[in-house]
Amino acid sequence: MQQDKNLLTKKMTSTTKLKTKDKIILKAIALYNETGVNSITSRHIAGEMGISHGNLDYHYKTKEDLLLAIHQKMRQEMSEIYAGQNEKYSSLENFHLLLIQFEEFQYRYRFFNLDVLDITRSFPEVSKLIQKTFEVRKKQTEELFEKIKAENFLTAEYSYASDRLQHIIRMVISFWLSQREVLVTYNYTEKGEMVKSIWTILTPYLSASGHEEYQRVVDKYGYTQGLN
Repeated sequence: MQQDKNLLTKKMTSTTKLKTKDKIILKAIALYNETGVNSITSRHIAGEMGISHGNLDYHYKTKEDLLLAIHQKMRQEMSEIYAGQNEKYSSLENFHLLLIQFEEFQYRYRFFNLDVLDITRSFPEVSKLIQKTFEVRKKQTEELFEKIKAENFLTAEYSYASDRLQHIIRMVISFWLSQREVLVTYNYTEKGEMVKSIWTILTPYLSASGHEEYQRVVDKYGYTQGLN
């Protein structure tokens, strides 16, 4: 069980011997998460770090350069999450673990998910990278669902709704935090609710063995990283 818990624990980036450009990225993420991209300038970041604006500008001349670096970091972390699937686990177990990590990822980079529309409109190079990333994740999602289907965890009805179903799941993941900001009087605001919502979408398409495996996995892990 301890080994399973460790799979859900993201290794923290060491703060020792970090390069200045990496420290800038970490500080920018923290500040953007607090108040959003639009309200934070490079001078704010430099001031919080205790370095000169010229020093920061040497590493990232524009906000777009900095956002590109952050998105590359996000992209690498997400690729590692996908690559970290355990071959000994069922496809549904790996899918559940991915969902839990996806939700944690949302909170770790919440500014990017909350400000994604402004970012894509204001920073064309970042927008291009986001679109490329979406295409990569789309393919990875399709491959994962093919494994789930191959293990007979899905009903025949799934095949008729597969594309739309996967698209809805990707939308929920991409805009989960945004809907929380808009639908402030609604329920489902606690951590783990994103994972539960995706399973609510998917469970009608699970076979009998799929339902059994889903229940086993939920009993084992719960719905959040901190439950077990």
